[in-house]
Amino acid sequence: MKHILGQSPEITHILRTLPMIALSDASVLISGETGTGKELIAQTLHEQSRRRDQELVTINCAALPTEDVELDLFGRCDADGNVTFRGRLLAAEGSTVFLDEVDALPMAVQAKVLRFLEAGECQLQGSHRLQVADVRILAATSANLPAEVKAGRFRADLYYRLQVVPIDLPPLRERRDDISLLLKHYLREFAGNNALVRFSREAEQSLQSYSWPGNVRELENCCQRLALLHPGQLLQADELPEAMQPESTISERPFQLPASGIDLAQVELDLIEQALEMAAGNRSKAARLLGISRDTLLYRMQKYNISS
Repeated sequence: MKHILGQSPEITHILRTLPMIALSDASVLISGETGTGKELIAQTLHEQSRRRDQELVTINCAALPTEDVELDLFGRCDADGNVTFRGRLLAAEGSTVFLDEVDALPMAVQAKVLRFLEAGECQLQGSHRLQVADVRILAATSANLPAEVKAGRFRADLYYRLQVVPIDLPPLRERRDDISLLLKHYLREFAGNNALVRFSREAEQSLQSYSWPGNVRELENCCQRLALLHPGQLLQADELPEAMQPESTISERPFQLPASGIDLAQVELDLIEQALEMAAGNRSKAARLLGISRDTLLYRMQKYNISS
């Protein structure tokens, strides 16, 4: 099983509280952006709980069938109350259920999930008899659930029942102290028998300053790609994936020629006039802004009949 890695204050606080949370049967709501490790937190809680001997049951709520969601989750009974099909929640008796992307639960079944959370019981299709199961619920979302509640897309009572214990995972850009640690770990993991990928100082600074919108998952995928394509190499900043390069190395073309073309003389005239305006008429300063000598500027001013 993978372990949660981090030494930043935000992560160490979460790691310190997980054993205490795991020993409880309280429901947990894990929030965080995509790729921050919500499923890993759920797996850790299950592995440290009294239910560890049973397999963790993961249900991706966004991938539930468009029809018969209730049947898939709970099951069906015959007229005598005998269970003819045991849904995934009932089948998880004695274990932990992880409801991933819980914000995608259809409104039509949220009330039944709430009842299951509160009393461990539900009414299956085909019978009025209640069925009971001993299941712990962990849930995760990358959505803003309070906003979903306010918009009427998620039940407020279910939200409050899920977040008995809230865990909010910070994005990687807010725990930059962990980036170097994670890079070293995943590069070692993916190196296999090859020499490790190394970074120049500028490349390492670029990776530290990159925003990592895909969070730890993006970093892991990046390390796998670099270990595969550049084994044992010392990578420079311009050899990193383009989005991770410093702005100066991404492109040496600050201006892009439009497909329709341009009037080069008019562009040059406009730039000279802008430089003179920014420099308050100081020709030496205007020349520096344009990256040319003062004599070249004077020549072009005369060419375009610019007097000041």
